[in-house]
Amino acid sequence: MEREKLYIFDTTLRDGEQTPGVNLTVDEKVQIAKQLERLGVDVIEAGFAVSSPADFEAVRRIAKEVRNSTVCSLARAVELDIKTAWDALKEGHRVRIHTFIATSDIHLKYKLRMSREEALKRAVEAVRLVREVSEGRAEVEFSAEDAGRTDLKYLAEVVEAVIEAGAQVVNIPDTVGYAVPDEWYERILYLKENVPNIDRAIISVHCHNDLGLATANSLMAVKAGARQVECTINGIGERAGNAALEEVVMAVKVRSDQFPVYTDIDTKQIYKTSQLVSRLTGLLISKTKPIVGDNAFAHESGIHQHGVLACRETYEIMRPEDVGLSESKIVLGKHSGRHALEAKLKEMGIELPPEKLDEAFRKFKELASRKKEIYEIDLELLVEGLEGRGEKTYKLLYNQAVSGEGVIPSATVKIETPVGEKLGLAVGNGPVDATYKAIKNALGLGEEVQLKDFKIRALTAGTDALAEVFLTIESEGIRVSGRGVDPDIVRASALAFVEALNRLAKRRERK
Repeated sequence: MEREKLYIFDTTLRDGEQTPGVNLTVDEKVQIAKQLERLGVDVIEAGFAVSSPADFEAVRRIAKEVRNSTVCSLARAVELDIKTAWDALKEGHRVRIHTFIATSDIHLKYKLRMSREEALKRAVEAVRLVREVSEGRAEVEFSAEDAGRTDLKYLAEVVEAVIEAGAQVVNIPDTVGYAVPDEWYERILYLKENVPNIDRAIISVHCHNDLGLATANSLMAVKAGARQVECTINGIGERAGNAALEEVVMAVKVRSDQFPVYTDIDTKQIYKTSQLVSRLTGLLISKTKPIVGDNAFAHESGIHQHGVLACRETYEIMRPEDVGLSESKIVLGKHSGRHALEAKLKEMGIELPPEKLDEAFRKFKELASRKKEIYEIDLELLVEGLEGRGEKTYKLLYNQAVSGEGVIPSATVKIETPVGEKLGLAVGNGPVDATYKAIKNALGLGEEVQLKDFKIRALTAGTDALAEVFLTIESEGIRVSGRGVDPDIVRASALAFVEALNRLAKRRERK
C-alpha cells in the first residue's frame, strides 16, 4: 500500500495559548517553537499577529529563528490582519498566512451579520490579498470557521472558490466540537468527491474536543482523505481543547494497517515536548492521559504485571521508547502480585531467598492495603525490617546553603563517618544541588552516584510546614532510596540523600 504524507500542523502557540489561565512570554513561545521544530512538526502556528504586540513579536522571532518548519500566523479575512501577519512573517524562511471566516448560518446571522454571498466574497478577497501582499512568498491556508455546522453544498462552494483564488490548504474545522466520527468522515468525503478542483489543495481538519471526540474525528477525516491535521501538544486549547498531536501521530503509527499515511514526526521527542509545554503553561498532565500521562506505560494489576514482565506486547501496544521514555513502569499497589514485587526488588538490586521473599510479600500486601502509593523507600524499610537496620555509616552533623538573587548557590556540610568528621563545600545550580555536591565532595564520591528520582511534598499546612523529601539514587547498578523530613526543604533533602547513601553502603557490604 502506497503511503501519503500526513502533514502535522501544530497550533499549541495559538489555539493552545487560548486555554484559560495560560499566558506564555515571547521567550517561552520561542523555546516551545524550537522544540516543535526538533519534534518534526510541519507547520507551527506561532500566533495571531494582529491580536497584540507580544503575539506579533512572537510570530516575528519564531519566523526568523525556525528553519525546518513552516511558520504560520492566523489572520481574519480582514486587510489589517493579513498585512500585519505578513509584516511579522516576511523575514522568515518558510511562512504561511492562515486566513478564515465563519460559514455556518448561526455564525453568519449572529456574529458576522452577513449573507452567505457576502461571506463567500470576503473569503475569496482574503485569499487573493494574501497572495498579493506577500507577492506569492507566503503559503495560503483558508479555514471555513464552524464548518461542522455549515450547509454542505455551501461549504463545497466556498472551498471551490478559495482554491480557485489560490488557497493551497483548505481547513475544515469542527470549531465547537459538535461532530461525531461517522458524520465527520462523510463531510470530508463529500468535499473530496464534490469539489471539482479539490486535487489542487490539501484538505486539513481542526477538531475540538467538547465531546471528547477530537482525535477520533481527526483520524476519520484522514481515512476520508484529509492530509493535514491541526492539533496541539497535550490537546490543550479553547474550552475542552483540541485534538492531541501525540494521540494522532501515535495512532497512525501504531495502526498503520488502518491509515495509509506517514508523518515526519520524531516520536522520541514526544514526551520531552509534552513535559516542556506542561511546565511552561502550568497545565498539569492527567496521569491517565494517553501516550504522555504518568500511567500510560504503568501497570499495577498483578495479571497485567506478570504478562508485561513475560512479554511486554501482552499489554503494551507501543514501546515507551517510541515516545521518548526509557522503560515501562511497574507500579506496586494492592493489586500487584509476588512476581511483580520480586521484579521490582531485583530492579533495586535486592535479591531475597524464597523464604524471605514470601515474608516480604506478606508484609507488602499488608502495607499496600493501607497505602495508596508504594514508594521505593517503603520497600527499603520493609526489607530492612526483615534483615535488621544495623548501624548507620554516615550522619549529617551540619549543613548550610546560601542562594538568592545575584548570588551563586553554595553549600557547606559536615558528615560523621567511620573515620571521623568530613567537611564538604560546593556550588551548584540551586541550594539543593549545591548541598548534594557538597555531600559528595565530603565523602569522596563522584559521578558514579546519580540522582534518579526526587519528590517533595508538605506534610503539614502553613508557612512552617514540614517538608518530606523522597529520592532515589543509583550507583554501579544498585538503586536505593532515602527519605528526609524537616521544616527546611534543603535540610530535608540533605537528610534524604545521607539516608540513601547509608543504604548504599549497607547494600555494598552484603555484596
